[in-house]
Amino acid sequence: MVRAVEPSGQILGATVRGLDLAKPLSDVDFATILEALGRHGVLRFPAQQLEATELRDFSRRFGRIQATLTGRHHEPGMPEVGYLSNIIENGEPIGITDAGQDWHTDMSYNETVGFLNVLYAVKVPRRDGQVLGATMFANTQAAYEDLAPELKARLEGATATHDFNKFWENMRTRPGSLRAPLSAEQRRRRPPSVHPLFLTHPITGRRVLYCNPGYAIRINELDEPESDRMLETLFAHQLQPKYQYTHRWTEGDVLMWDHIGTLHNAVADYRPDEHRLMKRCQVMADRIFEPAFVREALSAASPAGATSR
Repeated sequence: MVRAVEPSGQILGATVRGLDLAKPLSDVDFATILEALGRHGVLRFPAQQLEATELRDFSRRFGRIQATLTGRHHEPGMPEVGYLSNIIENGEPIGITDAGQDWHTDMSYNETVGFLNVLYAVKVPRRDGQVLGATMFANTQAAYEDLAPELKARLEGATATHDFNKFWENMRTRPGSLRAPLSAEQRRRRPPSVHPLFLTHPITGRRVLYCNPGYAIRINELDEPESDRMLETLFAHQLQPKYQYTHRWTEGDVLMWDHIGTLHNAVADYRPDEHRLMKRCQVMADRIFEPAFVREALSAASPAGATSR
């Protein structure tokens, strides 16, 4: 069972001790993890040794897993477990080489938004003893709370359009990108989606600034020039250093983070010959916004269980 939840001491992040994720989660441990996610946003489970099936089974306890969007770059026979990697085999990368390399929130362009990313570090690049390929996070609950009251009032009830193609084109036009432009059919299968600019977090009940630089293209209640200015203001606000936390990986880490309360950015500071391999499960928010699901899950929490320190 969870022995301890150790906060990072920063605005996000905690380490969960005592769990072997290869084993089924008890209801008490599930509740402890949900509570910790709400409180800390990013959870590290160190020193794990997982088969792909075990990573999948742990992840899907939290909701439906989105299969890899590319139709490849995944565990053989298991599209729920994707590969993020620059390793080349038979002349082709085994994973997505440039995943997440700018600030964004996964799946915000989808009608059902993302809830969690669960990444398992199989191979971490290093140079001269220095760990490379960190992942940065920003706290969107804190960012909302610090917005000026007049800005909150003005934007209350506003919605934003999120478009998959915005992030794709950002990645595609970078030097060395292997991405091709999206076809008309690919665009049709991933149309833009509209979500409230301010969401209520389903675990904490706190408001969230749900508007990320990777996918948000328009605040629908403002004219286009004003929307562009407002988006730039909101993006700059939520990416202030005081809201940021950086995770530096170790092989065996499983990192779980909450897409609703955070943004993230994968730091691409390693060369093609400095190999990185992450196995990923993308959990959708098809259950977490159901009050009965959250209420029942959290009811199993034991006050005598894990401690935060």
